[in-house]
Amino acid sequence: MNIVLLLFSLSIIPFNLAGSSSQSPVLDINGDEVQAGPNYFVLPVIRGRGGGLTPFNVKQNNTCPRDIMQWADEDEEGLPVVFTRVDAEKGVVRVSTDLNVRFYTPTICARETIWKIGEYDDKLKQYFVVTGGVEGNPGQQTVGNWFKIEKFGSDYKFVHCPSVCKFCKVICKDVGISITKDGIRLLALSDTPHKLMFKKTF
Repeated sequence: MNIVLLLFSLSIIPFNLAGSSSQSPVLDINGDEVQAGPNYFVLPVIRGRGGGLTPFNVKQNNTCPRDIMQWADEDEEGLPVVFTRVDAEKGVVRVSTDLNVRFYTPTICARETIWKIGEYDDKLKQYFVVTGGVEGNPGQQTVGNWFKIEKFGSDYKFVHCPSVCKFCKVICKDVGISITKDGIRLLALSDTPHKLMFKKTF
């Protein structure tokens, strides 16, 4: 069943392809504007809350990792991500605008690292953020592949609340960390946002 039919928000959000230039730019830890194209580590703001993010296989049954794990060790920066704006143009990443997010990796799984919302997990009663999405092509068929960066106090958080389909009913929820019974920290839709910052790689 199409995930669009399962989404539980009643909001219908108008599609704004390019976003608004009046929206604030997302800033990295050095105060520089985050750009579409370069690589950035996604790191927690609060010390002692784990490290960066990386693709991971919980069930160990995929050639390319499908889950997204946060390292428990705060010294681990994980794999960097690359942002793609909804208009596919290079330039500044702004808050509250649709983005694709993908892990940067030179491996054979390079085209399999685009974030998306996975199928609803009936056992755990939540949606997880996984890899295997599609880059670009905004619309109903790709609605699960779009994320936004929002302000969270003086820092940031990821949300899933896509604006790429004018008539779709979509999930609007924060992205947080779900800890399994085995202690694995997985990216998931959550009532508790993951407070984060962006560190550009050099």
